Amino acid sequence: MALSDKYGRTIRDLRLSLTDRCNFRCFYCLPSGKPALARKETILTFEEIFKISRIFVSLGIEKIRLTGGEPLIRRDVPLLVEKLATLKPQLKDIALTTNGFDFPRYAEALRKAGLDRVTLSLDSLRRDRFEEITGVDALDRALAAIDAAKEHEFEPVKVNAVIVRGKNDDELADFARFARENAITMRFIEFMPLDSDQNWTREAMVSGAEMRDLISAEFPLALKETKRGTGTSWKYTFADGAPGEIGIIAPVTDMFCGQCSRVRLTADGQIRTCLFSVKEHDIRSLIRSDASDAEIAAFIESCVYQKEPSHNINAEKFVQPSRSMSFIGG
Repeated sequence: MALSDKYGRTIRDLRLSLTDRCNFRCFYCLPSGKPALARKETILTFEEIFKISRIFVSLGIEKIRLTGGEPLIRRDVPLLVEKLATLKPQLKDIALTTNGFDFPRYAEALRKAGLDRVTLSLDSLRRDRFEEITGVDALDRALAAIDAAKEHEFEPVKVNAVIVRGKNDDELADFARFARENAITMRFIEFMPLDSDQNWTREAMVSGAEMRDLISAEFPLALKETKRGTGTSWKYTFADGAPGEIGIIAPVTDMFCGQCSRVRLTADGQIRTCLFSVKEHDIRSLIRSDASDAEIAAFIESCVYQKEPSHNINAEKFVQPSRSMSFIGG
């Protein structure tokens, strides 16, 4: 069985936000102090998350990614991973996106519980700039998280950097060198209009093509695959055969909506069919009622069928989502 929308796209990937809280205050997400957090009683319990996940998997979901906020703020994440792992082999992949602050402490337990992959965040290699971007003096911890991911064989180790003009675009070659020296995948993401202050401007965005050219000027790149498929990034290797890879994620200038295979569940139990959705579908109320699995499955199928054909960032009618990335889940 496979979930699909009205445009014929098969939905295989579920992004699960475990919390809307974060211990970083990145300017492109939560720059202005503490966000207006969801009430505790609205946050899904792990039991509810597992039940929803089980039904999603029965409908054809093959990959689950745990996100936030910062997911490792939530207590006992390894226990949730262990529970989700019981859905294998129908569930083929369990991944985690984290800023890395607490990852070294949990890496071993997460690996033993059944976590397959991890994606970490690293927006600067310079300590002062890292703090300026994230609001936290934690570069050492971010680097330690990369080491922990390698130590516990989370392969491939993927590291994301949001590139913003005038903030960190002059570090692209340094990031590429870092990828080569550490044999990791560095992925560069275009600045998107998902910041809580809604100060995004097109001028601040560095396009994926510009990123590629800036890196190639120092470290020539070779396109790894001629088709992106349902993935979000164009993948490159180093032309000289050095280890490491580069990924370019360009949702603004090179949108991948036509092949999108993802749906999202917020920490407070709302299904979002697009990162930029202005509409949410309340599955929390259904889960907390006496609804049967069949009724919940039918609700999920109905939500997915309504998935938008694409985002509208480049259209005059674009409306920025009212909730920032920390609420939606990356």
